[in-house]
Amino acid sequence: MDAAGELLRADDPALRGTNELAPLRALLAGYAPRDAHQASERARMQAFLEAHVDCLERTCLEGHFTGSALVVDADRGRALLTHHRKLERWLQLGGHCDGDGNLPAVALREAIEESGIADLAVDPRPLDLDVHAIPARPAKGERPAEPEHLHLDVRFLVVAPPGAIEVVSGESLELAWFAPAGLERVQADASVRRLFDLVFR
Repeated sequence: MDAAGELLRADDPALRGTNELAPLRALLAGYAPRDAHQASERARMQAFLEAHVDCLERTCLEGHFTGSALVVDADRGRALLTHHRKLERWLQLGGHCDGDGNLPAVALREAIEESGIADLAVDPRPLDLDVHAIPARPAKGERPAEPEHLHLDVRFLVVAPPGAIEVVSGESLELAWFAPAGLERVQADASVRRLFDLVFR
């Protein structure tokens, strides 16, 4: 990955929310896949977007778009991962669009909420695309059952300010900073390792 381009903070006009699909359509069209796998993921996302007008909403039960962020420290030597409460895996920060078609804004918003670090900044160029299945969950209490579905995840680089201190949210069992050499101790999955390779290689 090239060095981060222009970094945007949450109050930047370019990160205004929108319920339109056009910004996501343009983002995917402008993404230059680095290999055949990324070209395939982009094609899957573009086809899904055109087939599902509600693809920004969780109510699209077949799947929906998400925005996620590999948050790196100011020195660009470590990245912040969450021990995800629901999935019980170490992952990058991120979450649902909830109707917002501005995917860099989604990724930054979710990173701020899940890290507790207010002054994060996002590179608005997609870093990586990843389509993956989320397992079904049974109903529990007032929460309805959730069928297996796809997350069409657009991933971005997000940079923390010097001295940033993370705060665990209800989304996480734990937050921790990892240098590339330390990633093996949590058995991160292939997609997380791919993000680390892109950012730290």
